[in-house]
Amino acid sequence: MAKSKSQWDFGELFPPEPTRKVLSVSELTAQVKRLLEKQVGSIWVTGEVTNLRAQSSGHIYFTLKDAASQLSCVLFSRENVLHRELLADGQEVLLQGDVTVYEARGQYQLIVRAVELQGVGALQIAFEKLKQKLAAEGLFAPERKRPLPKYPQRIGLATSPAGAAIRDVLHVVQRRNPGLEIILAPCRVQGDGAAAEIAAAIRLLNEFNVATGYDRRQKPDEVRRLPTAATNELDLLLVTRGGGSLEDLWAFNDEAVARAIFESAIPVVSAVGHEIDFTISDFVADVRAATPSAAAEIITEGVFASREFVADAPELLRWRLRQRLDGVKEDFNQVQQRLQRVHPRRRVNEGLQRLDDLHIGLLRCAKQGIRDRRAAWQNSAGRLTRLRPVQIVARRRETLLQSSRRLQERARIRLEGRGNEFTSLETRLRLLGPEQVLGRGYSITTDAATGRVLRDARVVRSGQKLKTRLKSGEIRSRVEK
Repeated sequence: MAKSKSQWDFGELFPPEPTRKVLSVSELTAQVKRLLEKQVGSIWVTGEVTNLRAQSSGHIYFTLKDAASQLSCVLFSRENVLHRELLADGQEVLLQGDVTVYEARGQYQLIVRAVELQGVGALQIAFEKLKQKLAAEGLFAPERKRPLPKYPQRIGLATSPAGAAIRDVLHVVQRRNPGLEIILAPCRVQGDGAAAEIAAAIRLLNEFNVATGYDRRQKPDEVRRLPTAATNELDLLLVTRGGGSLEDLWAFNDEAVARAIFESAIPVVSAVGHEIDFTISDFVADVRAATPSAAAEIITEGVFASREFVADAPELLRWRLRQRLDGVKEDFNQVQQRLQRVHPRRRVNEGLQRLDDLHIGLLRCAKQGIRDRRAAWQNSAGRLTRLRPVQIVARRRETLLQSSRRLQERARIRLEGRGNEFTSLETRLRLLGPEQVLGRGYSITTDAATGRVLRDARVVRSGQKLKTRLKSGEIRSRVEK
């Protein structure tokens, strides 16, 4: 039961950072290989051969495909496999092998152990004809299928005592329901005469059950048991054998076996071959199991599941009891809390606490009011002080003095700027005056009468008086030529 959380239990505020497990490619591939070999292991798979490639070493590599996917396959030369030479592109085959991973390329593949060719042959045609005939007679009708008992105590087993199927069944039964009794009716499961022996074994087990006077095909209100012979009752029959080729499983496709199963007064479970194998006995039986081990698991499922339930029952009861006690305790605590909330003493205490809160609030309001009035008085006094005429005149005088000083300073700066500009212009004018040109060895010649500057010798007449200005002094002259 989950523990009830407090209203103050917020959990882990700063959960630790998750650690990361980093794998290399090789480690990851090896882990996938181990997982495939453990979980899938040996399987049967069917499909079409393509990309067949035979190496000089004797190994054969090819791809098995169907309409939606493909699987890489390898058949090593050391494997003693029938029909090896018949493998060809386009051939429909049934393969048995181990699923693994070729680590160098990280690619999963099937290591082939057995090859069976697929196709419609004489046996397959006979199978289909018998199947259609029996289906027309109603031997496969779903409404005649009988449910299996959930807790069988004794079952009949028709199989070969030397085959692998009986070992698989006994192993599963010993592990899941050791108390289950098994009555064995030995028979051959392949070869000539095997079908007759299987049918006889089924009838023998039914005769063994007749002593109880109980026919499972009867309605419940018609059942009659013989108490003196109840120990001979069989709860169901298991007809089984291991995997093999179509020829090996042909005994279970015989009409005699099918009719013996149909006529059985006891529910029949058929477990022939592997998951991909289907026989006539599977269609007639009340329940079909994929393998002998799967059949044993189906038969023991009720007891096995109940065993787990019974094993968990003490802990479940303890959990239910703790849950019940916790619920009652929580109800008691809630009643106790409600009683405490409505107690008169609590109401009085709450009133006294409320009175104290009001008293404290009243004192706080009074103190706050005094502080507010003092602050208002101080603000009024400050405003009155700021409005006195003497202080206003003093401030205005100070402002006037500051403005006068700023005006004088600005006038002084302006005059200095104008003086600097005048000096600069005077210097430039002096540099550009004729005195400076004359100082460099030049002279200015003018008409002595008019003072007009002469720039062209052609305008001068013979006998004209001229005046030449030098840097220092003047020269008067007369034009001769």
